Amino acid sequence: MRYEPVNSLESPRFSGVRTFMRLPHARPDAGPADGPDGVDVAFVGLPFDTGSSFRVGSRFGPEAIRAGSALLRPYHPELDLPIFRWVGAVDWGDVAVVPGFTEESYQRIEAGLAPLVRRGAVPIGLGGDHSVTLAELRAVAAVHGPVGLLQVDAHPDSWDLHFGQRYTHGTFVRRAVEEGLVDPAASIQVGLRGSGYGPEDLDQSRELGIEVMTMREVRRLGLDEASRRMRARAGDRAVFLSFDIDSLDPAYAPGTGTPEIGGFTSGEAVTLLWTLAGVRLVGADVVEVLPAHDPAGITAVAAANLAYQLLALVAWRKRRPARAS
Repeated sequence: MRYEPVNSLESPRFSGVRTFMRLPHARPDAGPADGPDGVDVAFVGLPFDTGSSFRVGSRFGPEAIRAGSALLRPYHPELDLPIFRWVGAVDWGDVAVVPGFTEESYQRIEAGLAPLVRRGAVPIGLGGDHSVTLAELRAVAAVHGPVGLLQVDAHPDSWDLHFGQRYTHGTFVRRAVEEGLVDPAASIQVGLRGSGYGPEDLDQSRELGIEVMTMREVRRLGLDEASRRMRARAGDRAVFLSFDIDSLDPAYAPGTGTPEIGGFTSGEAVTLLWTLAGVRLVGADVVEVLPAHDPAGITAVAAANLAYQLLALVAWRKRRPARAS
């Protein structure tokens, strides 16, 4: 079976069951035990927001991102890339998380992604608050070993505790390093900004061995340098790219749990991602989309386009051997 979107020149975009980019919906219990053959990328909804510390409601993020993806098309012009010539992709549906119970939800997310990762597919999570990334990293690292973390975010999320709790959207990075899921030497955080509690807010990531590039540095040095640093940090390592939608300025993404002014424009964010072509992506996510604060749907549209860039990165990497032959 060929896994590609419905042809929107033949079927109106406003029709049919809403999946990411109008891709086929493949359930974990459909086909072989470890998932259907021919799936290189699976978009997976992670509708969980118990780890949020301010606004809640990102449990509805996955459905909003799917709705925002209806206009996406199969050809990536900047990369001159017909995506589905190189990859098959599906919408895997949502993981059945347990509202209010973080560690039980982590177990379900990890178990839900494991079959995909074992088969060599790249899961792209649609969140959901940023705490879900820890469970995704557990699933990916179980197969690939410690991965590089490319994190685009307004906040470092490397605190030890939030309100005395170890598992929240502000602590997942520290837990991932402690659990050996992430190689700090291959990891970088880009776009950090906003007021803080003290210099330790950024120093704690550096002390873990993670490179930090603040939004001030991005503005001073430019997107090309940010992309270069991310690619240099990753090298040819297996990497997980996590994109918190609050890295965008709230003028472009008001629907998020912890908004910070002074962030990326949506155009800058898209450019930053596609210029990472060549990185070895083994997992990714776009998180913290909160539809209740997104009345025009612009946050969801931005998130869908960012997830599309992640799909293109996987297709580009698979295209490379053919281009070299």
